[in-house]
Amino acid sequence: MLEVKIAKKLRDLTLDLAFRAEPGKIVILMGTNGAGKSMTLNIIAGLICPDSGTVSICGEPLVDTGRGIDTPAEDRRIGYVFQSSAVFPHLSVRENIAFGLRARRLPGQVISSRVDHWLDRLDLVDLAPVKAGKLSGGQKQRVALARALAVEPSLLLLDEPFTALDAQSDRRVKLLLKKYVAEKKIPCIVVTHRNKDIRDVGDRVCVICKGEKSWEGAAADLSEGVLPCGCQ
Repeated sequence: MLEVKIAKKLRDLTLDLAFRAEPGKIVILMGTNGAGKSMTLNIIAGLICPDSGTVSICGEPLVDTGRGIDTPAEDRRIGYVFQSSAVFPHLSVRENIAFGLRARRLPGQVISSRVDHWLDRLDLVDLAPVKAGKLSGGQKQRVALARALAVEPSLLLLDEPFTALDAQSDRRVKLLLKKYVAEKKIPCIVVTHRNKDIRDVGDRVCVICKGEKSWEGAAADLSEGVLPCGCQ
């Protein structure tokens, strides 16, 4: 169980948010641009510290400002796919996927096995030796997802992960994601603005409006094309 209760003063608003994500479930964060969605992911990942609040997984605190706890990002075992599909352009696809595994000093045989697995699962085998800077946007997104999954995270954070994918890749990646999250029984948070993504992968939805939660519920209960916050 991921439990988040955070506050952060931003330039145009104050992010003040509390929600949960259960193991094996995908929670969709949605809202207008600038509502605080990506900032929420950055705080959970440990890239930014909240002004106050807590973030915990299975009762273990990653952040607790009251107790002075702030676990370094590299020690949080979180897989994070950024909106920009951040890859290392000078490294090959294989080296990109292996990056987090090498940072954890895993044995070479383990690294090679996991990289091969995700190259195959995300249809990247033929691109393994290609420098990531030469890839298309959709290919970069698949590499970034492979890198996040290869470390076997205890939590998965995805920021607009499907936007650059073609129709075939979109279906394949979504099926893989739902199966992975369910089998590994980890919580997953997906930021998206597309109702199609909510229908395809969402279990629950948390709508953020001007830094605050305006609605939360089952994905099936969210009306088509409607943000229940009044700030569409």
